[in-house]
Amino acid sequence: MDRRDFLTAKKSKKAGAVTFASPARTLSGINPYTGPWTTNEVIHLLKRTMFGAKKVDVDYFVSRSMSQSVDELLSPTAPDPNPPVKEYVTSTQPGTPDSNIAQGTTWVNDINGDGTVQSQRRSSYKKWWTGVMINQDRSIKEKMQFFWIDHFGNEAGDVGNANWVYKQHTTIRQNCLGNFKQLVRDMTVDIAMLRYLNGYLNTATAPDENYGRELQELFTLGKGPDSKYTEQDVKEAAKVLTGWQINGTTYQAVFTSSRHSTVSKQFSSFYNNTLITGRTGATAGDLELNDMLNMIFAQNEVAKFIVRKFYRWFVYYDIDATTEANVITPLADIFRNNNYNIKPVLTTLFKSEHFYDVLNQGCVIKTPADIVIGSMREYDVKMPALTDWDTNYGHWNTLYSFMFNMGLNIHDPANVAGMPAYYQEPSFHEIWITTDSLPKRNQFTDIMTNTGYTRNNIKMQFDFVAYAKTLSNPGNPNDLIDDALKYLYRLNLSPQVKQQMKTQMLLSNQQYDYYWTNAWMAYIASPTTANFNIINTRLKDLFRYLMNLSEYQLS
Repeated sequence: MDRRDFLTAKKSKKAGAVTFASPARTLSGINPYTGPWTTNEVIHLLKRTMFGAKKVDVDYFVSRSMSQSVDELLSPTAPDPNPPVKEYVTSTQPGTPDSNIAQGTTWVNDINGDGTVQSQRRSSYKKWWTGVMINQDRSIKEKMQFFWIDHFGNEAGDVGNANWVYKQHTTIRQNCLGNFKQLVRDMTVDIAMLRYLNGYLNTATAPDENYGRELQELFTLGKGPDSKYTEQDVKEAAKVLTGWQINGTTYQAVFTSSRHSTVSKQFSSFYNNTLITGRTGATAGDLELNDMLNMIFAQNEVAKFIVRKFYRWFVYYDIDATTEANVITPLADIFRNNNYNIKPVLTTLFKSEHFYDVLNQGCVIKTPADIVIGSMREYDVKMPALTDWDTNYGHWNTLYSFMFNMGLNIHDPANVAGMPAYYQEPSFHEIWITTDSLPKRNQFTDIMTNTGYTRNNIKMQFDFVAYAKTLSNPGNPNDLIDDALKYLYRLNLSPQVKQQMKTQMLLSNQQYDYYWTNAWMAYIASPTTANFNIINTRLKDLFRYLMNLSEYQLS
């Protein structure tokens, strides 16, 4: 939705939904952006490519050029995070499932088929991933991880085995900025995917069409008017994919040639009547899979479909004819011409005039992750050292639970299509805001403002006094409000609203600015508990109000 539409939102007759006026669009394309490179443009880039825009990161990238900033964001150098650990409690009695794994050590390499243990591990995995997002490096990597896990749409609860879910996570992490075709191939024989879409049951005598259908419909070609594969293509794809199984002892995908369909597979005119020759032997599965992926990726619609998904994720949900012509089509050409390597297309997008077009700023509703993880990072909430796994997992679980209550269950979408906010027409991202979820967003920021969450005597809470100290001139109430809005908001508030906030919250309904300035300077000169409480109370009132305004929901 356009920034001008949020305040005119009205309830829909649909249960819990909200409708918005149609936004105006833009004629800009993928020509390189040559405009100003200021705090505003940096914040726009960071809020779209990371979870929140920390002031320290904004200041860092302002000192670099736009081109340098994009290149750095797309070239992560931090090592992969350590794997999740056993933070849950099980019996230590010999013979009890999971008793061989000590608390605080990782469970990811332990073969365990106990349902209760696997449920605990799935919970552990989600807490861990929440922590990984909070502790992300200065790059796009975590947003890409979020994107691809949603793209492939596996429900961890349906997969069941947390070890397999984590293994899928690492498979995506290794190639989230690499080659899309390779990523699709890896995911095709990923054990969580084999379990989720019944690939492990797919045999020559009983072909299962689930993955063959979703491979084309959801993962590569999409359902657009130019994706004209047929039902027969789905059936033939299922035959190509027969024979793959999961080794429950090693947690590896294996190919069993005796279960593979050795007949030749005839595809439709959409695929130029390609015939994939049936093969036998141990390499038949790999060879036929390669042939089929070559056939699919020869279609122009693959690049367009994925670029449209990138666009809806990083720019805006509405793709009109002009955007299709000026942005989608040329980016798809770049994607295809670079053999489906991901970085070239994202580099062009994030350096384009279209990305920085004013109409593409402040126009996307934040996901629950952007609200929860983003605010934690933007206020630079201090967390324990990673070695304190018990406290951290408790904190991460609280944050995960907040996201869950807002409608986001990470690595557990509603179905294989992923999160409805990225595909459900016509609402798209408006789905995030309902009569149920909006109060829960405000509840999260209110709790983190007022009381926070404490585990092991370590409190996780927004510290607005510390945050104000990072701003340019916090002793001046006008500068403080302007700076806070600059970093936290993506659109301006009217002078009247800012004056009202200043008077009621920073000045406590006094007339003159020095009422705040004196209080701030008194605290800086003598940071006693009494002086701290005076400014902290007023700052809490200010920032609580800012986060409860509807504009705060926009990125």
